[in-house]
Amino acid sequence: MIEVLDPGPLALVEDLGRLGYAHLGVGPSGPADRRSFTLANRLVRNRADAVGIELLLGGFVMLARADLELAVCGTDSDVVVDGRAHGSHTSVIVSEGAEVAIGPPSRGLRNYLAVRGGLAVDAVLGSAATDTMSGLGPAPLRAGDLIALAATAPVGVSVDMAPVDLVGSEISVDLLPGPHREWFGIETDRFVDATQFEVDADSNRIGVRLSGAMQRRDGEIASEPMVRGALQVPPDGNPIALLADFPVTGGYPVYGIVDSGGIDRLAQARPGAGVRFFRRGWEG
Repeated sequence: MIEVLDPGPLALVEDLGRLGYAHLGVGPSGPADRRSFTLANRLVRNRADAVGIELLLGGFVMLARADLELAVCGTDSDVVVDGRAHGSHTSVIVSEGAEVAIGPPSRGLRNYLAVRGGLAVDAVLGSAATDTMSGLGPAPLRAGDLIALAATAPVGVSVDMAPVDLVGSEISVDLLPGPHREWFGIETDRFVDATQFEVDADSNRIGVRLSGAMQRRDGEIASEPMVRGALQVPPDGNPIALLADFPVTGGYPVYGIVDSGGIDRLAQARPGAGVRFFRRGWEG
């Protein structure tokens, strides 16, 4: 087992999410930054969908109640084992009884902690993902929580590591055409091409809110299915890029779809970060 001593600002159990329940009003959820989550699992030789922990702004402290191999990916936080600092994006061997602390990142928002063998958590609708919008899945972790390992596995030294391009204060993402082009005109396209949007502090796992008012028609669409990465534009024109816990339907027109890699980067964007969209595959 591992024992949570301090969850930090927010620690959530996640896997790759629950698919196939949109007709019941349940979205997939899962990690906000899927690339970092699957990379952490890869470094400890887990399946990509093994259960791990999503950490917001570090501050997580745990006690290893067995010999463990773990990896932390997402940002550049230190992994401190009994006072000795290790880097992120590499596997770390931890002895039984050791205290592990994930330090605050100097940039970015979220880290992903994977343990060799994965974590054993009760599934809801086939998934252990915590959905902050619907309330499905495990509750946010608290001090004193005990989490068992899903499978025992021999702990061995791994030389695998993954240098990554960490998210900074300015982010560029690719934007594919959306389904509601009739709600926007050429002036909107020119505005998007020329504008650096700014991440608003009122962002969360449901969506990244951006400051930078886009022109659009008045009114709302009839409620339609939504997808991860949809760039919705409410009446005030300030767009919202939907993240992991997005609602399965929405009534705001969708200007474009942020590609998967772009959504992973937006999941790491701090308030005040600049965001530029590059329209790919658009006519005109």
